[in-house]
Amino acid sequence: MYFLTGWPRRLLCPLRSDEEPFHIQPSSQRLYFALLSETQLSVWFSRPSVLIVSYIESAKAAAQFGFYQKAEWKPDNSMIAVATARGYILLFDVLGGGDDKYLYEPVYPKGSPRVKVTPGYKEEQCAPALSLEMKKPVDLEAPITSLHSLQEDLLVCTADGYLHVLHWDGLGSNGRRAICLTTIPFSLDLHSARAGPSLDLEGVFIRCMEYCVTLDGFAVVLSDGRLGFITPLSNTITADQLQGVWAADVSDGTCVAVNNKYRLMAFGCASGAVLVYMIDTATGSMQLSHKLELTPKHYPDIYNKTGAVTLIRWSPDCSVAMVTWECGGLSLWSVFGAHLICTLGEDFTHRSDGTKKEPLKISCMSWGAEGYHLWVLPSRPDRRRPEEEQQEAEAAAAPQPCLQAGILQFHFIKSALTVNPCTSNQEQVLLHGEDRLYLTCGDPTQIHSSPDAHRPHTHLHPHDGSPPHRPHSPHSPDPSLSQGLSTLLGHKHWHVVQIHSTYLESNWPIRFAAIDTAGQCMAVAGRRGFAHYSLYTRKWKLFGNITQEQNMMVTGGLAWWNDFVVVACYNFIDQQEQLRLYQRSSNLDNAFASVSRLQSDTLLLNVFRDMVILFRADCSICLYGVQRRSDSPSPAASVELLQEVSMSRYIPHPALVVSVTLTSVRTETGITLKAPQQACMAESIMLNLAGQLIMLQRDRSGPQVREKEAPAVNRKLLPFCPPVVLAQCVENVWTTCRSNKKKRHLLEALWLSCGEAGMKVWLPLFPRDHRKPHSFLSRRIMLPFHLNIYPLAVLFEDALVLGATNETVPYDGLQGAAEPLEALFPYCTVERTSQIYLHHILRQLLVRNLGEQALMLAQSCAALPYFPHVMELMVHVVLEEEATSREPIPDPLLPTVAKFITEFPLFLQTIVHCARKTEYALWNYLFAAVGNPKDLFEECLMAQDLDTAASYLIILQNMEVPAVSRQHATLLFNTALEQGKWDLCRHMIRFLKAIGSGEMETPPPTPTTQEPSSTGGFEFFRNRSISLSQSADSVSTGKFNLQKTFSMPTGASAKGRDADCAENMYIDMMLWRHARHLLEQVRLRDLGCFSAQLGFELIGWLCRERNRVARVDDFVSALKRLHKDFLWPFPVSPAGGVSSPLKNGRCRSGEAGNETLLKSQSADSLLNSDMDTAPPQAPPTSHTWMDGLEQRTKDTDAASSAASNQHSPQTHDAFLSLLTNKGKDEYSVGSATDLTETSSVVDGDWTMVDENSSTLSLSQAELEHISMELANKGPHKSQVQLRYLLHVFLEAGCLEWCVVIGLILRDAGVIKQVISFLDNPEVPGETVQSVRTGLLAVDAWASADCLGYRPFLSLIQPQLQRLLDAAPEQVQPEAFQPAGQSAKPGGPEGPGATAAPRPEDGRGPAAPLGLALPPLEPAGGFARPPTEDRPPEQAEEQSEEEGAYDCTLS
Repeated sequence: MYFLTGWPRRLLCPLRSDEEPFHIQPSSQRLYFALLSETQLSVWFSRPSVLIVSYIESAKAAAQFGFYQKAEWKPDNSMIAVATARGYILLFDVLGGGDDKYLYEPVYPKGSPRVKVTPGYKEEQCAPALSLEMKKPVDLEAPITSLHSLQEDLLVCTADGYLHVLHWDGLGSNGRRAICLTTIPFSLDLHSARAGPSLDLEGVFIRCMEYCVTLDGFAVVLSDGRLGFITPLSNTITADQLQGVWAADVSDGTCVAVNNKYRLMAFGCASGAVLVYMIDTATGSMQLSHKLELTPKHYPDIYNKTGAVTLIRWSPDCSVAMVTWECGGLSLWSVFGAHLICTLGEDFTHRSDGTKKEPLKISCMSWGAEGYHLWVLPSRPDRRRPEEEQQEAEAAAAPQPCLQAGILQFHFIKSALTVNPCTSNQEQVLLHGEDRLYLTCGDPTQIHSSPDAHRPHTHLHPHDGSPPHRPHSPHSPDPSLSQGLSTLLGHKHWHVVQIHSTYLESNWPIRFAAIDTAGQCMAVAGRRGFAHYSLYTRKWKLFGNITQEQNMMVTGGLAWWNDFVVVACYNFIDQQEQLRLYQRSSNLDNAFASVSRLQSDTLLLNVFRDMVILFRADCSICLYGVQRRSDSPSPAASVELLQEVSMSRYIPHPALVVSVTLTSVRTETGITLKAPQQACMAESIMLNLAGQLIMLQRDRSGPQVREKEAPAVNRKLLPFCPPVVLAQCVENVWTTCRSNKKKRHLLEALWLSCGEAGMKVWLPLFPRDHRKPHSFLSRRIMLPFHLNIYPLAVLFEDALVLGATNETVPYDGLQGAAEPLEALFPYCTVERTSQIYLHHILRQLLVRNLGEQALMLAQSCAALPYFPHVMELMVHVVLEEEATSREPIPDPLLPTVAKFITEFPLFLQTIVHCARKTEYALWNYLFAAVGNPKDLFEECLMAQDLDTAASYLIILQNMEVPAVSRQHATLLFNTALEQGKWDLCRHMIRFLKAIGSGEMETPPPTPTTQEPSSTGGFEFFRNRSISLSQSADSVSTGKFNLQKTFSMPTGASAKGRDADCAENMYIDMMLWRHARHLLEQVRLRDLGCFSAQLGFELIGWLCRERNRVARVDDFVSALKRLHKDFLWPFPVSPAGGVSSPLKNGRCRSGEAGNETLLKSQSADSLLNSDMDTAPPQAPPTSHTWMDGLEQRTKDTDAASSAASNQHSPQTHDAFLSLLTNKGKDEYSVGSATDLTETSSVVDGDWTMVDENSSTLSLSQAELEHISMELANKGPHKSQVQLRYLLHVFLEAGCLEWCVVIGLILRDAGVIKQVISFLDNPEVPGETVQSVRTGLLAVDAWASADCLGYRPFLSLIQPQLQRLLDAAPEQVQPEAFQPAGQSAKPGGPEGPGATAAPRPEDGRGPAAPLGLALPPLEPAGGFARPPTEDRPPEQAEEQSEEEGAYDCTLS
């Protein structure tokens, strides 16, 4: 509603004086403020806030009259009355200084268009020069206690018990009447008024009095603390025509303030509370409406130490009240008691180091124009300091604090709802300060994500000119749709729009503001004219003709209808009220406006679909239809009067109507099921009459004309029924004109904000499945609920309330005696807030046994992102209330809520999350209602929801004996192991150990493994520098030991082992069982992950299992499984035939890419990446084969890779995606060559390499061999993982697995090393036999199905020969001869491999190998130079021999 912003401003009085101002009184329009000090009357201007004139009393007159005490303005600002201590009323004439006399004038630069102004235009932006003249004083012969202006009269209360009525002008004999208080009859209500005067008023006088226009009476506080209300029975105020009522049981009143708009009287009490009374219209008695008081919950230190209330001030729009107490401080409440701000707590009273600050004590305060400022006069102790008094002796030209401590001005921003309630149809929060607007809606570019979303200023609305219609383009959100949650809740920041300074300086203060449905256009209206702003263009539109702007004044507010601004205004030239529509995209000019004459002054305006509703000063409501005109050249709208409804019978005073709106809400929802199209019609009028919500529905009791039969022209609108009161104490009303069949409950509801009572929703109840509604079931129900925020907007579909709240930022400046203002007050900011209300409504429906309605409502909202939170909140709130209740609850709600939640799949999570967030003492009550946690745990396991099951374990562990929780933990642990949820496994190990040691509070030391990364690979080598791509026999044993100590953390520390040996044994047994299971299924990759993630001692376990489970039964199937698990391609079989390396090397690989990339859709190796990014160029290292590469070859790399792009995009794409996947620091495993960092040799232009072959000094065969090696590599990560496993198996002595991994890596050194180990007598004979038969099986399979393995098998032929020679039976060595062109390709073997025969291949289908062509790799991919394990001669022969193979890939 109202929010403090920034720091207060201090206004210093330029006149030096020892007197301090202690009283401030605003004029009727709050343009001028009268300030009193003891002998001085000053008049200040509001904007700019400057002193205009000061009248200083002479010492002689001051001695005669006494010091000044109170002041009051005449309603037309022409006179000021001042009451003095000795009972005199001094009257001052306020004289204007002539036509062109101004104290301050704006100075414009030369050539500014604002210099040529219309006559009378200058007045408002300059402070006028005024003078004060004292007239004849009036002596009332008794101290004056209260002063009040009333049209032509001045009412003065004196301490002798008299009420004096003085005439402002003629103060002769007939200009003055005195009424004795004792002659006024007082009673508890007007009906029981006694004839005789009250006797108990002897010696009592009126301490404080204020007149209420809409109640036509005086609210008074008597000197004995009693509260009363005095009504004049006729137009004149005479003794025999006054009647009083009082409030029962109150005797500590101190002050009073009346609210004319809501007919409320706020009485301050000595107890520190403010009692707000209303007059009961039936009996005339005073009834307590509500109290404004600080609660011990929010202000435990100060709530009962505030002292008496000293001042209450209602804001100019009557929507908030500011209160201050004897102890100081300011507190702001909304009209029906919602607490907004208090400066007696938090940063206002404490410095950042915790020391307390004294609250500001206030002697007087007043709201400025439109409530944007609060003028505050601090009381004496706060204002004067000895240092300042000493400084005052020195004359100072600059306005320093030594002059006068002066006036504090607090700045406020307020909701547009306070003055322009038609903004309640929108789903945005719009606040306005005196010179800026704050709104919550997102940028138009953020509503639909666009590539330019990070540059909102460049993305203009496409229809920026002046379109006749605004089509719903992708960038302009459909106004009929709800804005997305992301735009309304995406951030905490406000969109702040500065109001155009040219408009402000001549039309301050801003009186109305409005925003359109899409949240992209705003309009503001000040003293004259209006202006509007578009977020699309970031520009303001002002009237081009300043005369037109100054000749209209917005009276009833403004609103948006599509892209028209609808304005109810007064035209000064024609002197009549008008309704105008201005098009947004046209120039702001009356020539483009459509104007309709109105009969009477408009007080309120609202828009509903294509109707405009006006409330007029004669208490009538007019409905107008608005249509776009198609006949006019420029976009225009036509307005026609549809209906008039007179409300004068029901409305006592037109100023009491707070808001008026049309809605589609009605009571007979049964009809809507038969005819849903009627939902679009305007069904009823909602009128907020001084806080009473009144509804007028269309009268459907007469004969109904079917809509199809009646022609559109003469269709008459139905009359309205008599009004019914829906609710009391209503501050704001929200409804929407949209409809959504899925969320009818929320969209057809009526939302009310009711001050301290929170919110209410008038919810429709629908029969289910088109059944006939129960006769006893009402059609709607009013449900109240409390919020923690002040609601400013309702998001209907999203079940959210948007609001704002004040936040403070403390600033501790220079400490010391003269603290600056910034240190006294924190800096205030306004934050956006939002709150979910759905759980309140569901709960209210369940309380009322409307579970079916609650279920329908909840199911319609189940897709909301915070729906799980709604469920949790509902359980939590009910549980806290019922489980902590002192009295037994006859009908507990928790079982109903639990049953309700089981209807949703989130049931298990909701219960466990709620339990974890409540204290243990309440668990028994909760699970008695929702079911046994053991059963719920088992349900989670069945649903494979392991994380939720783990949460239930914690509950079981607290509620059951350890044996039960261990049993359930074991179940969960085994499931988590099977599913590879390593994080959960680690928690479970810790949990099981804690159960064993009984130390749940201090969990045992956990293994120091790294946290798992998202890739789930082996992360132990992340920071290693050991080069794993060297052959195994070249790695020294020292490095092995290092690796073992580093990468094999033990399960628990030694101390832990001694302490809970049995528990560790239990866990180890489970881990061993799982490892055995993985090894039996040949899941080496999973085994590696398992070992790395859980710190499992793989080597030790493998040593024990070497001759049991760690054997390889079938080498061929193990090899195939490894190819599949590690995404490792089967090697390519080189087959001779075509001599051109260009055709086979590049084009074929491209096609192979086409076929095989689809088969390795692995998250590890395929990430999306841009295809046109060139691969990174890395300088070759000193020991690579690229030493001789000249600069020009490198220069053409990028071009050649681009050329290759055209032929083999898929291959290139995979290559790039790998590079993007592997970060620079993911593995620091070095490699012998950096071949893969350049692309020209492998998939670039081969002809270019031929030109440079002399410098490359590589034969064609060697190049082809390199390309073969690259094509046969798997992902870099898989290589690291395989090398790691190889080391592990070598250390554990599992030689069969070493052979299998050596085969897949095609590392001859490994095979050589293993076969040399087999000679060792310690190796069991079955191992040797197994290796022998395994290799024979692999050879047979390679010859038949996978020719790519033949070159490698021929390479290790000597070792195989040795192995076979050692065997008892000899095998024919020809088996190991390389298969030439005659080798027949076998049938499809690898996993899921089927390859299409290529057209240029005349030899039938190639041998399909099942996995993706390996992309190029960065450092570490290529194992070593191809000739590393052979003498140079052998290498050459091998290369030449391979040159004859065709490079066939599948």
